[in-house]
Amino acid sequence: MTSHTTSPKNLYTAFILLIGLTLTLTFQSCKKSRSDMGKTLFKKTKNKVFKDVTPDGFAPVFQEVLEQQRSKLNNADIITAYYQHNDYDPVLLMDHFENDDIKNVTAYYNKAGEHGLDPKLFQPAQIDTLLHRFYDKKKLKQLDEAYRDMAQLELLLANSLINYSNALQFGVINPRRIYSRYFTATARPDSTFMKHVFEVTDFKSYLDSIQPKKPEYLALQKSLTAGYTAPGLTQEETQRVLIVNLERLRWRNKPAENRYVLVNIPAYQLDIINNGSSELNMKVCVGEGRNKDRTNTLVEYDDSDKVDRPFSRETPQLNSMINEAQVNPVWNIPESIAGKEIIVEAQKDPYYLSNKNINVYRNGKLVDDPETIDWGGASATEYSFKQQPGEDNALGKIKFLFPNKSSVYLHDTPAKLPFTKEMRAVSHGCVRLEKPLDFARALFGDGSKKYTLVEKLMGQDKSEPTDIAVSPKIPVYITYITCWPDAAGQIQVRPDVYGLDIVLYAHMKMIMAI
Repeated sequence: MTSHTTSPKNLYTAFILLIGLTLTLTFQSCKKSRSDMGKTLFKKTKNKVFKDVTPDGFAPVFQEVLEQQRSKLNNADIITAYYQHNDYDPVLLMDHFENDDIKNVTAYYNKAGEHGLDPKLFQPAQIDTLLHRFYDKKKLKQLDEAYRDMAQLELLLANSLINYSNALQFGVINPRRIYSRYFTATARPDSTFMKHVFEVTDFKSYLDSIQPKKPEYLALQKSLTAGYTAPGLTQEETQRVLIVNLERLRWRNKPAENRYVLVNIPAYQLDIINNGSSELNMKVCVGEGRNKDRTNTLVEYDDSDKVDRPFSRETPQLNSMINEAQVNPVWNIPESIAGKEIIVEAQKDPYYLSNKNINVYRNGKLVDDPETIDWGGASATEYSFKQQPGEDNALGKIKFLFPNKSSVYLHDTPAKLPFTKEMRAVSHGCVRLEKPLDFARALFGDGSKKYTLVEKLMGQDKSEPTDIAVSPKIPVYITYITCWPDAAGQIQVRPDVYGLDIVLYAHMKMIMAI
């Protein structure tokens, strides 16, 4: 009896052959799944031109049309790469034509106005025209024309589905590209996200699923479609306010945390949000804006308004983490304020600096007698200024710090009068708090050692600056929202104090004919 042993080399060879055979069969089965392409199209349209349609005949025509249409595609590289990798298979056409699912696409596109978007952006008319041609035996008689119409329709579907998906789930505008002072982390669609449209099995279900469903969005959407007119605004301006704020709600820049600090610049309000509800709210003062007197509106503007030209004192949009509080802070006066205000006041009154408890430094050294300086010839590059802790300190008794490129923070203020005013865009850029002690209590916890220390130090007439770590750190979002539904469902609208609605609308109008 002879024993036979298979060598590892033979086993490896057999394995490779098996894999190759499997891949070949898989590839052939994929190709075979489209072998009835022509039969499927003919059965649906009753147009004999489709009887001769084959995947091999379609592929080179599709490749040619794709190359010709590249410049008209918003995401040409992604679309081209997908079809190259998939043998130019018209997956959207063939998987959705027979069951009339493509008609669902144009139905949704035609209702894009409900989102404040122009349906033309998604080309529903062009898609419908091509669909009708498939059934027109007089217009569509040549095989090459059939191939080209199929290719055109496939590309229209791919391009429009990606555009519509991006628009509803990320917005049509990237805020980082239009705003000069926008530092909020904002996700944008990537190639993996965009390729998902090729895997959709049911267009209607998919398009339903990507409709934004947050109550705020639905409320603004309802107001837009109902023709709501806000008090003090025309219907046209109200519609445009709703459109830009619907766009803001589509941006993926919303807090993911359960608890965070939210400052809305146009509302002049701060809230600490905890699991969707405000546990603390107060008035704030924000940076002075270019449009505080509402000289520009969403109706009266020109193309130059799409360029964001922020006033030097405007508070930026940002997100960060509050990590520290400084009680009885020193105010390191910025050079811009020193030159335009401090030196000017010192020139008028030689005792202004000492009365305001401001120390003067030259080349980093404290100046003993600033009253002797001739401020008429002085500059902010030569001198620096620091206001010491005390009742007159512009930062009040406490400031709350978080890393950011703009050197802004939340702080107390001795100037309480602006909190009684409706228009509170009056600061140099930082956010002044109406109730800083309440804010500290919320951050540190009532009765905690840190809060007790804060309360004690803030109650003293004079004290050295004391840094207290905020732990755990709490996220802070400084945002810009001019329209929202309140708790009772009423639409609230605030003046566009920085003119950022105008900038956004101008860019949206540039993309589509609103």
